[in-house]
Amino acid sequence: MPNIDTFVPEKIQIGISSCLLGNQVRFDGGHKNSYYCRQEIEPFFEYTTVCPEMAIGMGTPRKSIRQIRDGDVVHIRSADGTLDVTDKLNEYSQAKVEELDYLGGYILCAKSPTCGMERVTEYKIGTNNGSKTGVGVFAKKLMERYPLLPVEEEGRLHDLPLRENFFTRVFAYNDWKQMTKSGLTKHKLMQFHSRYKYLLMAHSPQWYRDLGPILADIQDVEQTAQQYFEGFMTALKIIATRKNHTSTLQHIQGYFKKQLTAEQKEELSESILKYRQGLLPLLVPITLINHYVREFHTPYIQEQVYLNPHPEALKLRYAY
Repeated sequence: MPNIDTFVPEKIQIGISSCLLGNQVRFDGGHKNSYYCRQEIEPFFEYTTVCPEMAIGMGTPRKSIRQIRDGDVVHIRSADGTLDVTDKLNEYSQAKVEELDYLGGYILCAKSPTCGMERVTEYKIGTNNGSKTGVGVFAKKLMERYPLLPVEEEGRLHDLPLRENFFTRVFAYNDWKQMTKSGLTKHKLMQFHSRYKYLLMAHSPQWYRDLGPILADIQDVEQTAQQYFEGFMTALKIIATRKNHTSTLQHIQGYFKKQLTAEQKEELSESILKYRQGLLPLLVPITLINHYVREFHTPYIQEQVYLNPHPEALKLRYAY
């Protein structure tokens, strides 16, 4: 039995484009080192690095490759047309993604013909005219194989709401996977939904209302769980707005109406209002509520993931 004071939970496994960690795997022998990925968040996760181009033996430095569309077919070739790695990359990507079912999320390198999540340049065959309509070969296989897996591009993580949304999904996805390891039951599903009530409400009140009835009459646990989880992850992918956060905070505030003094009620109401107006970050009313949760015995609110969806040290609720 581990000592509770020293026990450290197992880290979530995150897939990441190898170049983002400073590995010199790009076509020019360079990298795309991300300070944020390499320094700020690495302590919280275990990384699985992938570079499809190196994995198929292209080496570095090497000819740069691009996506070239010919009707319904996308080829991966060098700009001068002397190198075609379409089949190799497709075969490698198809096989590799099958090995990654243990991941809790993935961070991709933008614009890459292999790893770009979106807006990858596709060139029309025989020309240098391109449109940003493509998806990287490996990224596409990954997202098709695991449609609910949280996936994001490193550059988009500099957008604070997108960053917070991604990691919220990573920890929720992992929570679900850990729950299902020991087998699904109706009781587990109901408990899970109960704990995520207010997080769902903040992301999508409509999905929160839609998900409840799915669990109301469970006949087939596995089938219901899959239907629920698809809706759950779809809901969390929606960026939580200030309006929805405000409504959620006010719902939680109602649980303390009998315990708080008039002065405490006013302080909490004012912090929620100032958050709604953009004058305070979300962290302020959340911190107050967490304080009241500790002060007053409110088990239902204490169990709400909304109050602590990810480690505080990630600082995801500090800036907005």
